[in-house]
Amino acid sequence: MTPALTPPAPQPSTAEKAAALAALHVPGDPLIVVNVWDAMTARIVARTHGVRALATASHSVAYALGVEDGEGMTVDQALDAAGRITAATALPVSVDFERGYAPDAAGVQANVARLIERGGAGLNLEDSLAGATGPRRPLAEAAARVAAARAAAEAAAVPLAINARTDTLAAQPDAWAEAIDRANAYVDAGATSIFMLGLTTEQLVADAVAAVRAPIAVFARPGGIPLARLAELGVGRISFGPQLLGLTLAHLARAAEQLTARGEYPAELGYRYEL
Repeated sequence: MTPALTPPAPQPSTAEKAAALAALHVPGDPLIVVNVWDAMTARIVARTHGVRALATASHSVAYALGVEDGEGMTVDQALDAAGRITAATALPVSVDFERGYAPDAAGVQANVARLIERGGAGLNLEDSLAGATGPRRPLAEAAARVAAARAAAEAAAVPLAINARTDTLAAQPDAWAEAIDRANAYVDAGATSIFMLGLTTEQLVADAVAAVRAPIAVFARPGGIPLARLAELGVGRISFGPQLLGLTLAHLARAAEQLTARGEYPAELGYRYEL
């Protein structure tokens, strides 16, 4: 008798992934996302023990395509890259969607609708006009773009996890009041978490956690606040942006140097991976 085949487990819907992603932003027990940039890195990270969700880094995605960060990609390139990544894993994927690839809120809404169709469970949407240390959009305009992303999600019946980014402190470290006003305005517009650049001290992190009406997401780096301490301070999400691409390329460069010098075979050459 031929044994019965076990049917494949049903894949969660985009709406289920979005709800799960939003729920993972827990102050004090933060979601730690190891940023990926293509289908292969998504697969490798997704099947690693402890990983609960993925996030892309626009810088890494853009560089892998041979273009600059800062919306050097077209919206079609960004969406195609997102679709390949979401198709590579059953885990929720938060997509770094930069400034929304549109000049106005209506365009943001249309593009976010397309992102949801590609399987995006969440997104980053930033309020700067030209890089983290450049000028920001007027507050009302920036909030309207967050609201547009939420409107696209509601139209699709997907509880999108919107990680609204404010670059205020990165550009003006003393502009605390503006940073908090922006953060809470984005929450009121539909953001589920707030990504604040420029939280460089424990006190700033603690103050942001206390002042913002949603989980705080932070960028972590060597020499900064340790991961365990960030959790103790109450952050809800930790990411590393393009630093993971840097880590990967550093290993590749060292291996290239070792091999061309006729040195020992790097142990990682034996790493087993599958599509």
